[in-house]
Amino acid sequence: MMRSTLIKKAWLGLVLVGLSAVAGLLPREAQAEPLYFALEVRREGRLVAQPKLLGETGRTVRAERRKPGASTPDYRLVLTPKAEGESFRLELDLVLPEIKGHSELALLHGQERKVQLGRWPGDLEVSLLLMKVDSPEFKALMDLAADPDERGSGRPI
Repeated sequence: MMRSTLIKKAWLGLVLVGLSAVAGLLPREAQAEPLYFALEVRREGRLVAQPKLLGETGRTVRAERRKPGASTPDYRLVLTPKAEGESFRLELDLVLPEIKGHSELALLHGQERKVQLGRWPGDLEVSLLLMKVDSPEFKALMDLAADPDERGSGRPI
């Protein structure tokens, strides 16, 4: 009787060791990284939008501008950022009343890219800057010093 209990405990121990080894091989869910996006949308060279958005990796960011009482928006923007090591993979969807575009791109923290979404160069162009929110570069861009006296005159956010 005692021998069968000992064998059961040994098997249970082996199973637990095996499960912990397998769990160590599985990728852990990454922490969501807060991100800042600054965009400029140009249609045939004319600036039509300049949204500045906050989001985080793994979550879709949606922005829409609509005049009061209008049935259709001036633009609709969808960003889906995902962390990939040191870079970020970003899906970008943009819809204007007369045109829409989609792109997938990779960006590093602090990198700015121009993307052509239209049928020809200049038809629909997006300039995009991505920054980590908790970075010194973002804090400098936003003039966010820890001490209000260190901020200087600065500019309002």
